[in-house]
Amino acid sequence: MDRRRFVLTSLAAAAAAPATGAAQSGYKTEFNMSLVIAEDTPWGRAANRFAGAVRYRTQGRVTIKNHFDGRLFAGRQTTEFTLLQQGIADFAIGSTINWSAQVKELNLFALPFMFPSYQALDAVQGGASGKHLFKVIEDKGVVPIAWGENGFRELTNSKRPVRRPEDLQGLKIRVVPVPIFVEIFQALGANPVSLNWDDAQAAFREGTVDGQENPIWLIVPYRIWANHKHVTLWHYAIDPVILAVSAKTWGSLSGEDRSIVRKAGEEIMAQQKKETRDGLAEATTVVDTLQRVYGMAAVHLTAVDIQAFRDKTRRVYTKWTDEVGIDLVRTTEKVVDATK
Repeated sequence: MDRRRFVLTSLAAAAAAPATGAAQSGYKTEFNMSLVIAEDTPWGRAANRFAGAVRYRTQGRVTIKNHFDGRLFAGRQTTEFTLLQQGIADFAIGSTINWSAQVKELNLFALPFMFPSYQALDAVQGGASGKHLFKVIEDKGVVPIAWGENGFRELTNSKRPVRRPEDLQGLKIRVVPVPIFVEIFQALGANPVSLNWDDAQAAFREGTVDGQENPIWLIVPYRIWANHKHVTLWHYAIDPVILAVSAKTWGSLSGEDRSIVRKAGEEIMAQQKKETRDGLAEATTVVDTLQRVYGMAAVHLTAVDIQAFRDKTRRVYTKWTDEVGIDLVRTTEKVVDATK
């Protein structure tokens, strides 16, 4: 059987898994999965694969309903982790940025210009820092299963090219409602505006907010190009995602089903990470498409250019080192330096 036929057969089998499995096991009829993004995105596709694989492998005992576009938390993205703690959300593929409101150590990934490459990120996630972060999350009532990827965060705006910190002066930039992002853009002279994503998109259309920062893959599906004609590639922060399950839900599953869920999650998030990075790795191709098809103008910053931004945000880095934890940051820095 060829690979395509195998995949189609597996999906068909997943859809046909017995509906009575959950009832027979005493589980909920349906488990909720929270996602801040749309279905047709790398996260969304991974969530659908995960739900299908888990239902098939558990013979219908664990059936997951995916709630896309922040519907489960009514658009208030920084409350998602709390919903997991409470068991309102059974599962989530969540951004470390959104969860940092409750897990301050996750601000590690938002320290400005900390991570120069995916190689450095993988080394950190696979080492002592990654293990420590998963332990902190589990201690707060959420069981992390696997890392995923959202990508480096870049800058778009409707006003002008941004090549130097001075170019950000006075620009209204939408940031996630998380303090470190507000402070980074204040240090750069911008006027950061904390908005949830739904509100932000309306503000872009109305012209009341000039720009935003997000991974580059988001520009096309969310039509950012329609309002912002300038994109700056500066890799100033990274946004890993985590597949996790509420400890309350986890404790309700049998040992066999916990093993199935963990294995399926690890496999599917490894695929999600690879697909996301493959889509972003050819940055030249992506940016060429944004310029040629969508009329955007791109600025590629050199190492010298980036140093000026790093210098401007150094005090934010220093302050948040204390917030994240000095030992965690220093351990991470050593691993990052070893990958350069």
